Amino acid sequence: MELKIYQVDAFTDKVFGGNPAAVVPLTQWLPDDVLQIIARENNLSETAFYIKEGERYLLRWFTPTVEVDLCGHATLATAHVLFQHEGFEGNVITFYSQRSGKLIVSKEADDLILDFPVDDVKEIQLTSDLLDCFQPSAQKAFKGKSDVVLVFEKEEDISSLQFDLSKIACIPARGVIATAPGQSVDFVSRFFGPQVGVPEDPVTGSAHTTLIPIWAEKLGKTILTAKQLSERGGKLNCKLQGDRVAIGGKAVTYLVGRIFV
Repeated sequence: MELKIYQVDAFTDKVFGGNPAAVVPLTQWLPDDVLQIIARENNLSETAFYIKEGERYLLRWFTPTVEVDLCGHATLATAHVLFQHEGFEGNVITFYSQRSGKLIVSKEADDLILDFPVDDVKEIQLTSDLLDCFQPSAQKAFKGKSDVVLVFEKEEDISSLQFDLSKIACIPARGVIATAPGQSVDFVSRFFGPQVGVPEDPVTGSAHTTLIPIWAEKLGKTILTAKQLSERGGKLNCKLQGDRVAIGGKAVTYLVGRIFV
């Protein structure tokens, strides 16, 4: 079987920046174990697979080890592929995930805007198992549906963060988000997900469904700017819209090819 594959750098305007995702168009779902093997072979934080169904696109995301409930950068990458390479006409794409529901991506000039459901976030106790994962120590902790968020004092704490992946892997969550107020943006973050085979994710769109409501409340504003301070780095424009969030960024194509399964 021969399949098309694209590799797209998301949340960046230049190749080798942002977060790379693989995108594989399908006409019907392959067995789950085959999808997982393809994602493992790609060895990127996420591989997205999609199928056209009427006026919408069914979408699934796999890390090298598991299928995940939501992935922002790979959704952005898939929209980029549809707009730039697969002949989609119009400015709004409707995706549907059985795990996350309706997801919308719109094109505004050179930007792609994700319209995602906001996470359900609650403050939790800052326990010793969370404190032991990082140096310096976090000041507060929150829990969303999938991730734990640790809030630190300042941007430098995030950029120079010392961490223990073996301890992070023991936290019962998809991953742990470290965040703090930014200097040139409203907030900064890093995402660690050894639990799902992603030691550190370069730019995590889905994490911002959790971060946006936290920082909107802290800063008293609904329009925010953000950076993810990974080695590759990424910039995100964020907006809280009731029970939805808008997350904007750019994407560029790195690779167009074929795989043989």
